[in-house]
Amino acid sequence: MSHRQPSPSPRRRSVLRGSLAVPAALAVPALAGAAPAFALSGRPKAGWGVQAGDVTAHAGLVWVRSDRPARMIVETSATESFRNARRWRGPLLGPGTDFTGTTRLRGLPAGEQIHYRVLLQDPDDPRRTGEPVAGTFRTTPKGRKEGVRFLWSGDIAGQGWGINPDRGGYRVFEEMRRRDPDFFLCSGDTVYADGPIQPSVTLPDGSVWRNVTTEEKSKVAESLAEFRGTFRYNLLDENLRRFNAQVPSVVQWDDHEVRNNWYPGQILDDARYTEKDVDVLARRSLRAFSEYFPISTLPPGDEDGRLYRVLRHGPLLDVFVLDMRSYRNANSPNRQPDDATGILGARQLAWLKRELSRSRAVWKVIASDMPLGLVVPDGRTNFEAVAQGDPGAPLGRELQIAELLRHIKHRKITGTLWLTADVHYTSAQHYDPSRAAFQDFAPFWEFVSGPLAAGGFPATKLDGTFGPEQKFVKAPSRANTSPAETPPYFGEVDIDGHSGELTVRLRQEGGGVLFTQVLQPGRVGQ
Repeated sequence: MSHRQPSPSPRRRSVLRGSLAVPAALAVPALAGAAPAFALSGRPKAGWGVQAGDVTAHAGLVWVRSDRPARMIVETSATESFRNARRWRGPLLGPGTDFTGTTRLRGLPAGEQIHYRVLLQDPDDPRRTGEPVAGTFRTTPKGRKEGVRFLWSGDIAGQGWGINPDRGGYRVFEEMRRRDPDFFLCSGDTVYADGPIQPSVTLPDGSVWRNVTTEEKSKVAESLAEFRGTFRYNLLDENLRRFNAQVPSVVQWDDHEVRNNWYPGQILDDARYTEKDVDVLARRSLRAFSEYFPISTLPPGDEDGRLYRVLRHGPLLDVFVLDMRSYRNANSPNRQPDDATGILGARQLAWLKRELSRSRAVWKVIASDMPLGLVVPDGRTNFEAVAQGDPGAPLGRELQIAELLRHIKHRKITGTLWLTADVHYTSAQHYDPSRAAFQDFAPFWEFVSGPLAAGGFPATKLDGTFGPEQKFVKAPSRANTSPAETPPYFGEVDIDGHSGELTVRLRQEGGGVLFTQVLQPGRVGQ
């Protein structure tokens, strides 16, 4: 097991400390709307920070947002001095992308700390550039000796719990930054487009929770401008901007990027919405999502515009990022005996089976935006996730999961585990065919963590179809507890480079380790 300390090596931590400081003005509600977007004088500014994403051995994406039209320029270097810097000419940022842009960096050295800085250049006078904003990330190593450590969680600014200046904002991101992971897997519900943020909320003990507010977050998001404002909101938090500048991300989405429990083809019966066609809302959200996160398979990087993808992190780890939202069938009682669409869609399921079979990584993490054996209802009779509470043979969406688990067993695919968020508590489930109604699969683990900044909710029931046993759970006893009452949760995965041993730790804000599980490499199931 790895004994690497959470404090980073000098090489990792030697980021340009002064450049990582973000203008303090962004932390105040005065900039809560569209930011200083259309100033007519001065140089372009990047007050929303920088992000890196989908980093591999030789490539990565860098994101920025300008306050006005500008050309994005990225410089990279092996050191923070930026001697012998390499320059990358990025896109022209303008209103068509809400002044955001992403530059793909190629030909990077494997297993190295990459220092980068973004300059915004006046398109009418290339000699005029704004103050550079710096960040760093580490490319994937070709060898395995250094090991891998990453974090995961999800659920940000949900149920009316936004950026609270009295608590120092999203403090959990500062705690995660200090863990110095190789990357962060955000398991969906990156925003709550259907969750307005009010200036204050009275807590059960009579105290008041205060929120930073913005015009776009005062109602449910319907227009493209409102979705863009929703994705901008979280970047008002200084902790998150500092985290983004140091830790590259792997991002997926779930329902709240559009609307609670949505599915393709849904027509809303919700008085808050004037636009009732959820497909229209989803297209607008996906456009804003692609503008505000650096994701390799979204335009302009990939014209197919898909979110499911595999990120290869050297010989130790492949991360299979699923999209359980865009291709699913309608929420229903979920007990149909035949279901070719399921929760993944036929094409994504075929892709996942194919890529798992091709993987030679020691560990294959399946990043799922929803849990498998936890019963997540949608109203009184319908169900939102895979399980529906019937402990018998697979029905409905369970049929796809049964097909996938059977494939993993019969192809002798080793080292699979599932990571997810969604349910707003943290838990660990072990699935075993000896306890299951469906038995043609190998044992595996599923770990749940979250929320990062949303309401806490009681634990849901388990569905016995795949034989889950809950080894750990921590959840509040009532619905929608505030982050002041229920601490944010995040998970940590640490893979030792020498033994290949994988350790999962479920953590909570404040540094506490709630649960630890050590898994051994080279096994089909354990």
